[in-house]
Amino acid sequence: MSGGKSWFLRGLRNGVPIMLGYLAVSFALGITARNAGLNWLQAGLASLLNNASAGEYAGFKVIGERSGLVEAAVMTLIANARYLLMSCAFSQKLAQSTSLSKRLLLGFTVTDEIFGCSMAVDGFLEPAYPYGMFAIATAGWTSGTILGVIVGNALPPRLISALSVGLFGMFLAVIIPKARQSRTVLVLVALSMALSWACSVLPGISSLSSGMRVIILTVLLSAGAAVIRPVRGDTDEP
Repeated sequence: MSGGKSWFLRGLRNGVPIMLGYLAVSFALGITARNAGLNWLQAGLASLLNNASAGEYAGFKVIGERSGLVEAAVMTLIANARYLLMSCAFSQKLAQSTSLSKRLLLGFTVTDEIFGCSMAVDGFLEPAYPYGMFAIATAGWTSGTILGVIVGNALPPRLISALSVGLFGMFLAVIIPKARQSRTVLVLVALSMALSWACSVLPGISSLSSGMRVIILTVLLSAGAAVIRPVRGDTDEP
């Protein structure tokens, strides 16, 4: 068996747990897409081409509020900006002989989970490995979104509202462990919640769409935290 094929099959095998997790989360995302007025085909294509839970959720919310295309593009860019850094880190794991086409495809496959598994590989990264994880993970992500839309159309409104909470549970599962480890993250989470509520009631800014308010708060809080409490490199100091 060739090296590329064996790495691809290894990626398929290791991507099964990722696929199962994506299937559950994207089902709730499909409910959000359905509430925004998208049909199963539109929601499925969105998940196939945009493999990012936070970015997709933000995009669906903007669509549901009938906001402009520019706002939707900026919102998605900010929500998915971390993948630019992940792609840069990926590039350091590739052999210099890796072709541009493989690098571009690798950039498209980047998700948080695939990035973590790929960076754990010793030595240079064989692109076929994340390709394998992506192939099975994106199948779960896309099918879960489609299933959420289809099932959502058949369920009563109260149950739909209850299922929509599942996506917020995923976001809490992401931020709570980090908040427990870092006081800075904890303060930022609390501050973002307080400011988000304040912006929804204050005159002037409350008239903006929720998507635009999220964009403003995200940029201001992340920039402020980077200036006040930057992440330091490894040093000998405790």
